[in-house]
Amino acid sequence: MKVVVTGGAGFIGSHLCERLVKDGNTVISIDNYSTGSKDNHVRGVEYIEADTNDINSLELCSIDTVYHLGEYSRVEQSFDDLEIVWKSNKGGTFAVLEFCRKMSCKLVYAGSSTKFGDSGLGRNQSPYGWTKATNTELVLNYHEWFSLPVAVVYFYNAYGPREIRRGRYATLIAIFAEQMKKNERLTVVLPGDQKRNFTHVLDIVNGLVLVGEKGIGDNFGIGCDTAYSIDEVASLFGGEKEYLPKRKGNRLTADVRTEKTSSLGWKTKYALKDYIKSLKLNDWK
Repeated sequence: MKVVVTGGAGFIGSHLCERLVKDGNTVISIDNYSTGSKDNHVRGVEYIEADTNDINSLELCSIDTVYHLGEYSRVEQSFDDLEIVWKSNKGGTFAVLEFCRKMSCKLVYAGSSTKFGDSGLGRNQSPYGWTKATNTELVLNYHEWFSLPVAVVYFYNAYGPREIRRGRYATLIAIFAEQMKKNERLTVVLPGDQKRNFTHVLDIVNGLVLVGEKGIGDNFGIGCDTAYSIDEVASLFGGEKEYLPKRKGNRLTADVRTEKTSSLGWKTKYALKDYIKSLKLNDWK
């Protein structure tokens, strides 16, 4: 198979590229390196530094599948990044859809589980949540309008090697690990009892590959069944806590819908507790 991964130099994308190459595929990464890193490059992948808005101007041909992971993906920060969110999540995804339509290739679209948050209110709680939810509708309409083969996946709080550790786009497990390393207090955003289904990146990649091979349609959730509150995660790390004020767009819960992905043979293999223990033993290297 000849596969394109948008966001292939990012956290999840680099792990997906690694797996796809290992499985014998020809893999092309398209990444503008806004949050991706050349440190995440994988041997055997062709890397193109470009924005997804420009995918149709690239000299690509005979593509079988596009895994579209290369969108803006932060909830709270999206209120301050409106232009970036719009360009990436609306313009970029439209360009990718047009590319797939012209190429007659399958699209695996990384939707956002935020739209399931707080009994469906999550889709409108942030610019990020709204753009992702409406993109899901557009992707499914392309399937109906143009018979484009599509599958929509939903990740739940990915963690694991290559997480963004520093800066405003850092993810929670990485933030706590960095704070532990520096003997700082663990910053828990109030109310602290908001639940998250933390899912190891390799479990997510296993689900992505299965959906890419076998899945068609919507609602392919890829998330661990076990949920932890942010307060509980801080307790797993064992450090002192510091509580921060509530933030806009910070949902309390989200429904985990993994039935369709499980029907393809997917199941989780990794547990957050074990990963945190390994971080302590390895001093977060």
